[in-house]
Amino acid sequence: MNVEQQPVYEQLGTLYLVPTPIGHLQDMTFRAIECLKSATLVACEDTRVTKKLCNHFHIDTPLMSYHEHNKHAREEELIGKLKAGEDIALTSDAGSPAISDPGHELVVSCVNEGISVVPLPGANAVVPALTASGLAPEPFVFLGFLERKKKLKVKQLLSYKNIQASLVIYESPYRVKDTLSTLEEVLGNRQVCLARELTKIHEEFIRGSCQTVREQIEERGGVKGECCLIVEGSDEQADDTSELKSTAWWSEYTLNEHIEQYIESGMTTKDAIKQTSADRNMKKREVYNAYHQ
Repeated sequence: MNVEQQPVYEQLGTLYLVPTPIGHLQDMTFRAIECLKSATLVACEDTRVTKKLCNHFHIDTPLMSYHEHNKHAREEELIGKLKAGEDIALTSDAGSPAISDPGHELVVSCVNEGISVVPLPGANAVVPALTASGLAPEPFVFLGFLERKKKLKVKQLLSYKNIQASLVIYESPYRVKDTLSTLEEVLGNRQVCLARELTKIHEEFIRGSCQTVREQIEERGGVKGECCLIVEGSDEQADDTSELKSTAWWSEYTLNEHIEQYIESGMTTKDAIKQTSADRNMKKREVYNAYHQ
């Protein structure tokens, strides 16, 4: 009986995760340059963008596209090359691979196949924005890009409403004003810092409450460039004050409307009643009876 033989790999290659500058070319590290030069192949989000970077640093390693739309098709090919002993460098257009960019699925496949994954430290917007924000740098929670549809965005933010940690959010300049409005509606008028165009010529930090930062954006007619929002974490003591309660996102809703907002965001009726009772400091039975009358 013929048994199909599996290929024998003498030595597996290594997947290197190589951060690239988010705006300032001098943020490219010596190690990152050497890694791109010595790799057999560079898998990158956009070959045109990475080609410019490679030309600047005299890197002539072959490039292969690996982006959101072809990552599943490319994965098998890349894993095959790694199993054959090739070292592959993975980059995104800017920042660290797998952080709001393609790469996570390939890393998981490598881990499952016993292929070494070596991450290089380097450029990323999260830490610079957080440390310069003036808000508590730790603990913090990185949310990446929020959901685009408002109902899903509200549901997403509600799950972080009571967390005592700064929230770090990536956002498009075209949606940042609406996101600030939603943040104020769901979390209250918290302190925020909008960091935009980090490491670039027009780097800027706009600090203040959700309302004041939003109003500044409106007065300017909008903002340009990559945006990172740092949002103040929950303060349990402040949540108990009448001042904050008067500005809570649900303050203008009736009890039933309050519950319906949670249901529309995806909660079950039971969970919506439970959360509403907590928001209003009411007994759950009272809220249940009022809702079902």
